[in-house]
Amino acid sequence: MLFERKYPPTGEFVDVTGGRLHVEQMGPRDASGPPIVLVHGATSSMETMRLPLGHVLAEKHRVILIDRPGFGWSLRNDVPNSSPAMQAKMIDEVLEKLGVDRAIIVVHSLAGALGALMALDYPQRVAGLVMLAGVTHPWPGGVGIYNKVVTTPVIGKLLAYTITLPLGYFLTDSGGRAVFAPQVMPEGYIEQTATPLVLRPRAFLANAWDLVTLKPAVRAQASRYDNIKAPTVVIAGSADTVVSPEIHSHHFAETVPGAKLIVLPGVGHMVQNAAPDLIIGEIENIILAADTKSKAASR
Repeated sequence: MLFERKYPPTGEFVDVTGGRLHVEQMGPRDASGPPIVLVHGATSSMETMRLPLGHVLAEKHRVILIDRPGFGWSLRNDVPNSSPAMQAKMIDEVLEKLGVDRAIIVVHSLAGALGALMALDYPQRVAGLVMLAGVTHPWPGGVGIYNKVVTTPVIGKLLAYTITLPLGYFLTDSGGRAVFAPQVMPEGYIEQTATPLVLRPRAFLANAWDLVTLKPAVRAQASRYDNIKAPTVVIAGSADTVVSPEIHSHHFAETVPGAKLIVLPGVGHMVQNAAPDLIIGEIENIILAADTKSKAASR
């Protein structure tokens, strides 16, 4: 396929239970402090996290970029099985295989659900949690009629393998601009982030399944958030119309003990592009606090 030749894999492949994950490690492997794991949201790949955050963080830290199961160059064997629990388990397993005992988990948008679940189900792995416009709670309404249609038996798969590719390619640019609003999408963003990879039928189906099963998943896990022990920073834009900061970020920060909430005035959904320096500073603060605590414990 043309898209696959244009956007080839850049990292390594790690087999895990339920699939195979594409990961790329950046920065010094022997850097002090926990590695930083960057996990993207819906309709995207690891490239959306590399561009604003990965390169800068990798100047001093070990950074691990991950294509979520079913996206970019990662595969999941059972496409409809899209639960945050399944994805959190696969990411925990890949970190184990990479020799990462503890890491700062940085998640955007839909990945907020699996980031929160990692802090709950794999607390020994999570040295810190940074939520960027993350989905954490059930919300009014749905996720778009086309996602429901694409996940219906027979007809959904037929649509994914026929009209979604040309139609999606036509709508990619306008969709990207809507996600960035009220900020302006950077010139060349679609190409630089390999966004067209999500238009491949299997990835398109994975995206649709992720979205239609997301609300019941967060409804089931939201009552547990007060058990999160990892240092947590929650960052959202006040003008985000994709993931409501009031429904998600505010409620999550109020529930997680000691969580720090930062709301960026006038910023939309792509907070990592709007305020990368602030986000990197908060990650550095978590690492510094962890280092200070470690030194105090060793005295």
